[in-house]
Amino acid sequence: MYKKLSPFKMIMFFCAVNSLIVTAQKTPNIVWIVSEDNSKHYMKLFDDNGVETPSIENLANQGVIFTHAFSNAAVCSAARSTLIASSYGPRLATHYHRRMAKVEMPEGVEMFPAYLRKAGYYTTNCAKEDYNIIKEDNVWDASSKKASWRNRKEGQPFFHVFNIGTTHESRMHFSREDMKAGTKNDQKNVFVQPNHPQTGLFKYSNARYHDKIQEMDAEVGAVVAELEKDGLLDDTFIFYYGDHGGVLPGSKGYINEMGVHVPLVVYIPDNYKDLVSVKAKTKEEAFVSFVDFGATVLNLAGIKTPKGMDGIPFLGKGVSAKDLSKRDETFSYADRFDEKYDMVRAVRKGNFKYTRNYQPFNFNGLMNNYRYKQLGYQQWSNFYNAGKLNDIQAQFYEPKQVEELYDVEKDPFETNNLAQLPEYQKTLITLRKNLNKRISKMPDLAFYPEFYLINNAFDNPVKFGQNHKKDIKKYLKIANYSLHDFNEVKDQLRKSLNSKDPWERYWALIDCSIFDKQAIGFKDLIIEIEKTDNQLINRVRASEFLGLRGISNPVASMTKCLYTSNDGGEALLILNSIVLMSDGGHKYKFKLEKSKLTKKALDEPQVLRRLDYLIK
Repeated sequence: MYKKLSPFKMIMFFCAVNSLIVTAQKTPNIVWIVSEDNSKHYMKLFDDNGVETPSIENLANQGVIFTHAFSNAAVCSAARSTLIASSYGPRLATHYHRRMAKVEMPEGVEMFPAYLRKAGYYTTNCAKEDYNIIKEDNVWDASSKKASWRNRKEGQPFFHVFNIGTTHESRMHFSREDMKAGTKNDQKNVFVQPNHPQTGLFKYSNARYHDKIQEMDAEVGAVVAELEKDGLLDDTFIFYYGDHGGVLPGSKGYINEMGVHVPLVVYIPDNYKDLVSVKAKTKEEAFVSFVDFGATVLNLAGIKTPKGMDGIPFLGKGVSAKDLSKRDETFSYADRFDEKYDMVRAVRKGNFKYTRNYQPFNFNGLMNNYRYKQLGYQQWSNFYNAGKLNDIQAQFYEPKQVEELYDVEKDPFETNNLAQLPEYQKTLITLRKNLNKRISKMPDLAFYPEFYLINNAFDNPVKFGQNHKKDIKKYLKIANYSLHDFNEVKDQLRKSLNSKDPWERYWALIDCSIFDKQAIGFKDLIIEIEKTDNQLINRVRASEFLGLRGISNPVASMTKCLYTSNDGGEALLILNSIVLMSDGGHKYKFKLEKSKLTKKALDEPQVLRRLDYLIK
């Protein structure tokens, strides 16, 4: 064949063949456009109560709408740490917000963009990071407000992240004076979710946030226009998503659906539509979570998911429509948000969501300074104190149930807890086992107090977790005593209260606060713990039980422990109990003096936040 071609034609033939080979081997560009603090509930593309978002809807015209995308965590640094590590926060100890200390990535694993760079990608981030993990120099070629794909080498594939802050929580820190300017979206007919007060303020808040969603949508369109201007759309996967839920009261910072169910649209480029099993202009009901996003990007780039990452790809080679049809679960976690502690875990499978409150006496409305800058939070609290809320609206300020179960398709705002109903016991037990298995397998490091982890585990949290897997499983078992009839676990509980292991005592004391008056028989033992335990936090947990039951006033004991603490994280956890005792119907009167706290306690910024609230 070749002998019949002239030398010139032979050269042209081989050039054409080489060109085809290069085209076939070329990897796609990938762009993430990320909006801050918005759940899927504000967009008509996902929810009938939302507003039109023409730019995002235009992406969906050549893309896929993922109707079940979840952020795993409900606040920025915890969610973004999950993204960049493609791993669950409680396993890595990256799930606390704001961080007191950063952790290392697990041994042998890197932040996922580092693998893209090794494969020849140009990686850029514009510009928010907010990781709770120490970042190495191999992650981004550029990470700044000026970072752009345009600085790459000619023909080099790229991964670019563009962050939009227009919908951030801070945009809802408006004043009564600001409200006079009105909103573009109709306030009169706007939807206010049933657990919120049905007031003009909440109508304004929703309409204002709809305005912000549409402003953000225009910014999404501007990024897409730049890609189109550069002739890149046919070669570029574009992910639009929210960085977690929010932002109206009771959403951001909480792992209900408003806190973690995010919008996700993935634009499918013409030149790579055969790389994915999903089809453009469709809705995909598969459950996908932030833990999977990094693994998915690597898979689209032809890179195998590294061992040690938790994420499972949902797009790219090897992911079939059948695989997607089997994805119907997500796992969520919450611990500390700024200065407020409350350990909560949740599993959603299909329509049902199971939520486990490990310290249910920490009611949802417990003070968090930044949250309460919103007038909506302030009005909600004031209405509760004035007795102006119905039962559903008042739940936010009441102690929680240890277990919650919701059919979130029928009850999207999680107002009707099904956990006690006989007809749902099989579902409840199945999801409870699912959660316990996940926690044990990871294992979940939050069964130790945060300050203890910082001091003993943060040099290598994953290794610490593996070395203490049996202990964590033991603490989980003790924490789960609260799921049983008291008389069934009374003897085990007494044994745990007398244990030499301080964290067995810690969880047993929490159980006692949950069992409330049923645990009154342990009164003398708990009084002794309050006086003599070698862990200050256990003395405080003992005081917490005694104060919740009204057996004794916890002020003197808690105050003494606070002033004694020489650790900012420990002091902050003590202050959480002090706020609980001050608020939530308990109304114990604390007269704290900042000057009496140790320097190390005062060096922690979140401690100062708590003191700002407590010391008027």
